[in-house]
Amino acid sequence: MSACVPTRAADPTRPAHTHQPHSPPPTPPRRFRIESADLSAAIAVFLIALPLSLGIALATGAPLQAGLVAAAVGGLVAGRVGGSALQVSGPAAGLTVVTAELIQHYGWRATCGITVLAGLTQLGLGCLRVARTALAVSPAIVHGMLAGIGVTIAVAQLHIVLGGVPQSSVLDNLVGLPDQVARMQPAAVSTSVLTLVLLFAWPRLPGRTGRLLRKVPAALVAVAGATATASLAGLTLPRVDLPSWSSHALVGLPEGPVLGVAAAVLTVTLVCSVQSLLGAVAVDKLVSARPELQARVGRSRLDRELLGQGAANVVSGALGGLPVAGVAVRSSANVQAGAVSRNSTMLHGVFVVVAALLMVPILELIPLASLAALVMAVGIQMVSLHHIRTVTRHREVLVYAVTTLGVVFLGVLEGVALGVAVAVGVALHRLTRTRITHEEKGGVHHVRVRGQLTFLAVPRLSRALHLIPRGADTVVELDGSFMDHAAYESLQDWQSGHSAQGGTVEITGRAGTRIAEPADSAHCSCRPWTPWRNHHCEDPSAMGSTTRSGEDDQEAGEPRPSGHQLARGISAFQRNTAPLVREELARLAREGQRPSQLFLTCADSRLVTSMITSSGPGDLFVVRNVGNLVPLPGEESGDDSVAAAIEYAVDVLKVRSITVCGHSGCGAMQALLASEPGGALTPLKRWLRHGRPSVERMTDADRPKPRLTGREPADTVEQLCLTNVVQQLEHLRSHDSVARALREGALELHGMYFHVGEAQAYLLADGLEAELFGHVGAADDLRHPA
Repeated sequence: MSACVPTRAADPTRPAHTHQPHSPPPTPPRRFRIESADLSAAIAVFLIALPLSLGIALATGAPLQAGLVAAAVGGLVAGRVGGSALQVSGPAAGLTVVTAELIQHYGWRATCGITVLAGLTQLGLGCLRVARTALAVSPAIVHGMLAGIGVTIAVAQLHIVLGGVPQSSVLDNLVGLPDQVARMQPAAVSTSVLTLVLLFAWPRLPGRTGRLLRKVPAALVAVAGATATASLAGLTLPRVDLPSWSSHALVGLPEGPVLGVAAAVLTVTLVCSVQSLLGAVAVDKLVSARPELQARVGRSRLDRELLGQGAANVVSGALGGLPVAGVAVRSSANVQAGAVSRNSTMLHGVFVVVAALLMVPILELIPLASLAALVMAVGIQMVSLHHIRTVTRHREVLVYAVTTLGVVFLGVLEGVALGVAVAVGVALHRLTRTRITHEEKGGVHHVRVRGQLTFLAVPRLSRALHLIPRGADTVVELDGSFMDHAAYESLQDWQSGHSAQGGTVEITGRAGTRIAEPADSAHCSCRPWTPWRNHHCEDPSAMGSTTRSGEDDQEAGEPRPSGHQLARGISAFQRNTAPLVREELARLAREGQRPSQLFLTCADSRLVTSMITSSGPGDLFVVRNVGNLVPLPGEESGDDSVAAAIEYAVDVLKVRSITVCGHSGCGAMQALLASEPGGALTPLKRWLRHGRPSVERMTDADRPKPRLTGREPADTVEQLCLTNVVQQLEHLRSHDSVARALREGALELHGMYFHVGEAQAYLLADGLEAELFGHVGAADDLRHPA
């Protein structure tokens, strides 16, 4: 007997759709969607890029439209193809000197052709995957190059600020400066001064009103204010002149010696590539300060970024635009304005196109003196005092100075070549300059090695060591940061032979800190970050041939070492670790602590905060208590220590984030679950009262239960450990200093859970609402809270 199923007559007007049995439903077409954060960031970047693009084109001597073409192409092409989602590309101040020299030597159309060839070279380098090679260039060379370019820009634009015309070289501009000052134009100077005042004063507006006004870019305010003032005052000044796009000059082939053209292409390729790749790395650092953005954006793919920059330069040069590179000012503004994808970069390019087509009458009101003052300020800022202090601290100031002077007086390529040569010379000098001395004091022979110990110094080391008589007590002091294999073997062979002949050898580091273990401690098996047994070293005399864990020792009734263990640990620190961290700790002692994060976790001895966050001295401001609890304001019961630490971290240290970290097997959570009403109110019970809201949250059937990615909590204790992290984050929001910083966007809160048995960290995903703790893998460092 068959069942009859009612069917609907087929509609002959509808196309027939057939699906295979068990086939998935058709995927709906993806709709292009622009988030509001990207739109607002694009507007902010556009308002910065528009005046700067015109100013850089003015500084190079190129048609002013070329700056707009490069800005639009940088946003659309590099923004779409490049490997750094939030980096904004366009005409960069670092390319000003190079482009100006090419225009003077080859003409504008040929310079566009060189830009196209440089873009093709970048495409080739990107295909060869050599992008990370650019990061091997010494930072002193890069900063010196940018400083030299900045000096050149500032000196040249100063002539326009004074109402004149710059010369072709820095020397000519410096020589002609006194005459230009004598003939300065009051209208141009007043407009430039107004631009500079607005540019530097606008970011410093005080109060709540100032905070709102500062959202408008200072560069736009400076140029707009100077333009409006000049127009209202009726000042006669040279202004922006944008010819019709129909007469815009396009690319032409460069003419001249092949080697000269090749050098020009190499220079543009070098400057564009290095600046863009370093900019991508800098953007990664900015993104890392926004943990909610890290998983979405990811790290920059440098080889793809090089391909994107190459494609942008090919298109920009072909359309008659300036060379394109990543621009630090626009990229940082993009990140700080809240961009969440590459759509913000592309939208800014669209806005530039619209402005170039529809806003020409407005743009032609801008005085050239105002643009020159803007670019001059950018040039001055390229000579960074922070960079100078950094290269001085690393003893590379000679490389920096030579590169800067070379770029200023010889050119970019020549200055960089000089910087590379000096950097190599300095490295070889440090590698080969080794001073070895020998002296005897009180029957002890001292051999001191100053500098790097390489195979080149082995003959001198051997001569000094063979001056020591057999059986003598010897101290070898190594004051350097490098020892190659040949030197190591030579020193070890001599040490073994000298010890076999009855002598003693002690090898120390700087200031006499011991490096080698003494012979009587050879049985000690404890080493940093190897499997240790609560610092119980294997001791044949005490433990025979067996080793036991600290728990086994306790079960067997063997006493744990106390003061001796502490003294031995301190001795190991002074001997092994202190020489390595002394310089960094000295810097922190001078400059004070500047931690980026408050890390609030449990006092459990199994949680080593520096280990699980890969942090070091000065990175974390750590607060530990039983159960990683944050008492609500007003309920501290006379103990304000946690609230005081939070207030100090947020208001004084200005930390950017607070992390609450729970862990598996927490004794405090177990005590909360096992507690019964009544009984004596001990200090521990009084403290654990701050964890009662976590128990109530967990038992509330109407509230979602926090969970781990891929599995449910193992038991009630783990469920409470996870719930407690979420609850303490809510308690944090109740503190005035935290709430105020969150409203101002100056602080972020993070939850973390560490499973001790698995040595696995989890992060609370997407704020408090999701209550999902995401697994952090070994390669997932972008989501690491530290």
